[in-house]
Amino acid sequence: MFRLMMALAMSAALACAPALASGDGERPRARDAGVVIGTLPTGPLNAIVDVEGVAVGHATLDDADDTVRTGVTAILPHGGDLFHDRVPAAIHVANGFGKLLGVTQVRELGELETPILLTGTLGVWQAADAMVGWLLARPGMEEVRSINPVVGETNDGFLNDIRARPLQPAHVVQALESASTADVREGAIGAGAGTVAFGWKGGIGTSSRRVEAAGRGYTVGVLVQSNFGGELAVAGVPVGRHLPDPAEYLRQAGERPVGDGDGSIMIVVATDAPLDARQLGRLASRAITGLARTGASMSNGSGDYVIAFSTAPEAWRTPGEAVLAPATLANDAMTPLFVAVAEATEEAILNSMFRAKTVRGHRGTVPALPLELVVPMVRNPSTP
Repeated sequence: MFRLMMALAMSAALACAPALASGDGERPRARDAGVVIGTLPTGPLNAIVDVEGVAVGHATLDDADDTVRTGVTAILPHGGDLFHDRVPAAIHVANGFGKLLGVTQVRELGELETPILLTGTLGVWQAADAMVGWLLARPGMEEVRSINPVVGETNDGFLNDIRARPLQPAHVVQALESASTADVREGAIGAGAGTVAFGWKGGIGTSSRRVEAAGRGYTVGVLVQSNFGGELAVAGVPVGRHLPDPAEYLRQAGERPVGDGDGSIMIVVATDAPLDARQLGRLASRAITGLARTGASMSNGSGDYVIAFSTAPEAWRTPGEAVLAPATLANDAMTPLFVAVAEATEEAILNSMFRAKTVRGHRGTVPALPLELVVPMVRNPSTP
């Protein structure tokens, strides 16, 4: 009887889904549904692209027979020649069960010389090779003999036929060349096409915050590829324990249940605040605070990574410069940025789930988060 009640509750939630959808059937972002995270103001688009110069592009692989559900997402720190105008960067590893290419050189030199790509686990090497080819063919790169591509991943092997390794160079080029400073697409798109979060459909999500530090205004933007487990909390409300079990719902519907949440999260942090690599490492580590607030378990098989960079032009480095003297914020001025990255990470994760729709894939179906159950619990947490 308990299983039947859960299945009926889930069916009812999905049946009334249009109540929290726009006229074109799109699901809302968290803030549009009345779920406000934190107290800081957002940027104009509430997205990582609110950091001036940052661009995002996607290529989504979505075949007709439901076996391929993957893609690639590209994040470009600025619109110029990144190899010759490098930005300071840092990588924080909260749990290292993953495949992140380029990590050691970024940690050693504290700089980023390529765009950041996100994709599925077994597409990492194809993505890196394709991006290297794309970069080598660009003007001014004729004498370059070494490139450090930065490519992160989460495992989309439930919805995606991961062993087929369908990612092609053209998909990577599409993501890179379509990158836009106005791109706020979220959900089951690009690298988020086949991801699962808390048993529900995950995906790409983004958010931003505006802060004042040392008398100046700065933006912190975050983009996530959510694909991990735990017990979902929304704005501090433990909604996961009151929701129908998505795996049980799928069993009742004759579908194979989703996996155990060992899937990872990639978090990309951008800011226009003048920070060096050491300070960016501090900022990156605080993004995990936002991840924890969503109820993540950071399980053994979940690779949890944060890549942070600064777009402040005074912090860029051109190869061959003998002396560097970038102006950076004082450590005492960092706290507002720490608050901003935690809030933006938490909201980006929620946006990735709020926007994602139900997806049928290679090994079964992953249902969309039932917003008709979640939102009332958040608005009135005393009556789940």
